[in-house]
Amino acid sequence: MNIGFIGLGNMGGPMAHNLIEAGHQLTVFDLSEAAVSGLVEAGASAAPGIAALAQSNVELIITMLPAAQHVKAVYLGEDGLLAHVAPTVRLIDSSTIDPMSAREVAAAAAENGNRMIDAPVSGGTVGAAAGTLTFMVGGEQSDFDAALPILQNMGKNIVHCGPAGNGQVAKVANNMLLAISMIGTAEAMNLGVSLGMNPKVLAGIINTSSGRCWSSDTYNPYPGVIDSAPASRAYSGGFGTDLMLKDLGLATEAARQVRQPVLLGGLAQQLYQTFSSQGNGGLDFSAIIKLFSGDTHE
Repeated sequence: MNIGFIGLGNMGGPMAHNLIEAGHQLTVFDLSEAAVSGLVEAGASAAPGIAALAQSNVELIITMLPAAQHVKAVYLGEDGLLAHVAPTVRLIDSSTIDPMSAREVAAAAAENGNRMIDAPVSGGTVGAAAGTLTFMVGGEQSDFDAALPILQNMGKNIVHCGPAGNGQVAKVANNMLLAISMIGTAEAMNLGVSLGMNPKVLAGIINTSSGRCWSSDTYNPYPGVIDSAPASRAYSGGFGTDLMLKDLGLATEAARQVRQPVLLGGLAQQLYQTFSSQGNGGLDFSAIIKLFSGDTHE
């Protein structure tokens, strides 16, 4: 298939590479010339801009952008996709944005005659490179079915979450819970160690008891407990604190718009905001344990 891809960052770049490896013809665009060059070397064609990409011989366009304002600019801008793309071209936005913005863009696409789904991902840069991402998809069932073979080239777990915007709903709800569980795990681990418990023994008990959760048994925030976790490599790599802070902001803003209280979500946002403001925004989000140990600087 001829696919257009806009947004070749830490997630989009590996996703686009996997589409090329699956045999698709890609036309790509990104503000970073280095990112574009890397895809061209892998076999993609470069478009000079969004309009040119939209007017090229593509059947599907995928976007992976930083935030809602970028998604709206790319799709709804005067020189954006919807101003130039043919109505037969299908659209997939894999950015993580608020559900209301996703629904706004999807409605504009529908008015333009384009079938669109929102398909944010979970799995991080490792999953993007390995092609094992989870896609949470919002949109019509028929559009999900049409996109499924393409999404399967980039991910392993593809879930239809309901109408437009529901992929974003699933993403923000999941990541809000992840932040809360990580803070709870960090607090519990720090308490136990402070009281004289060996961290590996404590984690082993938690992981076979009622406190078990992914933040403990797979991504434990205490250094040395899990060799593959960012905590065991000075909290480098993984999912950054500022990225988690962004997702918590999306969750609390979405909750505000529907007047839904998210008390723990709001507290998690404040804790990550505090941690980030202390200069730790680039550390993995599990480094939040430093707030409890008193070591809050890189």
